[in-house]
Amino acid sequence: QVQLVESGGGLVQAGASLRLSCAASGRSFSSRAMGWFRQAPGKEREFVAAISWRGGSIYYADSVKGRFTISRDNAKNTVYLQMNNLKPEDTAVYYCAAGRGLSVAGDARQYDYWGQGTQVTVSS
Repeated sequence: QVQLVESGGGLVQAGASLRLSCAASGRSFSSRAMGWFRQAPGKEREFVAAISWRGGSIYYADSVKGRFTISRDNAKNTVYLQMNNLKPEDTAVYYCAAGRGLSVAGDARQYDYWGQGTQVTVSS
């Protein structure tokens, strides 16, 4: 069992930065890939970024590539999402998810556990 708690969301202007954190409880955190997804109002949940269990493999959605950086600290059971040059279209609830295995995945069906989400709002 893995419990996930996101933090770091907020209201910012376009061009600003935010750093999301996801604190995990449970012994299996370090043996799972981790991912970030987001869901905007009226839209389906979409993949943002994923990182493998040791951080050796990282995968981004094209929409955030070059602006967002995913990282993890297994000693702290925490995964991060550094978001730079935010745009209004980044506005969404951001969810952290724990993967079923070691490798990165962009499919939400490959994730077993989800956090409650943190709101990110970017004004123009």
